[in-house]
Amino acid sequence: MVRTVKARRVMAAVLAMGAVTALAASPANAAPEGSWRADLSTVDGDDVNVRSDGGVLSLENAAWHRKPDSIGSQGYLLLAEQKLGKPVNRVTAQVTADAPKGTEVEVDVRGKLNSQDWTEWTPTDGGAAQLSASVSTVQVRIGLRTVNDGVTAKVSDVTLQGDLGPQVNAIGAAAAPLTYKVYGTREGLVGGTTANGHVIKSRDHFVALPSGRGLAPKNTGNYTVRICRTDNSRCEYAPVWDVGPWNTKDDYWNPSATRQMWKNLPQGKPEAQAAYQDGYNGGKDEFGRRVANPAGIDLADGTFWDGLKMTDNGWVNVSYLWTGSGPTGVVSTAGDPMNVRASASTSAAIKGLAANYAKVNIECYVEGETVTGKFGTSNIWDRIGPGHYISDTYLQTGSDLPVAPKC
Repeated sequence: MVRTVKARRVMAAVLAMGAVTALAASPANAAPEGSWRADLSTVDGDDVNVRSDGGVLSLENAAWHRKPDSIGSQGYLLLAEQKLGKPVNRVTAQVTADAPKGTEVEVDVRGKLNSQDWTEWTPTDGGAAQLSASVSTVQVRIGLRTVNDGVTAKVSDVTLQGDLGPQVNAIGAAAAPLTYKVYGTREGLVGGTTANGHVIKSRDHFVALPSGRGLAPKNTGNYTVRICRTDNSRCEYAPVWDVGPWNTKDDYWNPSATRQMWKNLPQGKPEAQAAYQDGYNGGKDEFGRRVANPAGIDLADGTFWDGLKMTDNGWVNVSYLWTGSGPTGVVSTAGDPMNVRASASTSAAIKGLAANYAKVNIECYVEGETVTGKFGTSNIWDRIGPGHYISDTYLQTGSDLPVAPKC
């Protein structure tokens, strides 16, 4: 073996009907040291379509439609990671906002599991948000939405409280990630802006899911999927950078106990599919629009054409990689996606692509052809899926040595 030189949805949602609204009071037994106040004064490159005036958060452009079919305008403030003095597994949020009718304020929280992995964004809807594991570092995302152009909520204070409640079964505790067959559509919209602020380029590589719970911040792959043709002849590993199609709160990969909406649908069945095929919800999405296809995932053009070699919308197998467990690595290239090979050689058959920033699960490693990549020179190849191999020299794993057992 040769190796050298490797160097925000706990969600407090308000569909506001009046002026000042407070959400989800902290539980009486919460420890004082677990309480903190969100900094609403700083907006930077991680944030999308929001502004701060004297520490009051509002939409930058309350008439901005990032997609032709967008309902109203939206944006969010992604706060810095918050290190806590003790482990917590639930968080409550108290929000003070001037929120006119038709506006919505959402507070999302996720917990850091290790240096690269996070829980899903988890909503504070209806009280304390239960994280899937006990954590000592959390991150908050404050989202604003309006269905009335030019009208925005103004958030003046968000106070959060973390505590340790009963442990629940962790989402994604199984070794293998959840996988479902869903209908995939091409996103297109070159020049448009995704929900995380990424400007879509020609033949781009990312996906959209109809829930913000798996939305990765810009230029990260915290939440990544593996999309494969149904015969598994081609696959791509791509980060989740947008929200859609159709719905925005349909985390259909989760069980009903944690699914945000449409809890009476089978796990793995998108609401749009049920509406289109079965007339569920009167055949409409969460906004009352008539659903015109059963889509459960949108694919950027590069993912659609180059990764999967698709020529028309169709059914695909999707693995939601953050729902699995085990060692992971982040694909790091000069920008273009890298080839996924059938074995540990640059001459092996190409099975698909792994996009830059994608965070992949490492099942095991083998020794193969020596490659020089971004992280030095090595003969280590990581198996990231069934019959899928990439050189470890393009994976940021946090170690010069293999992080998974030998295959």
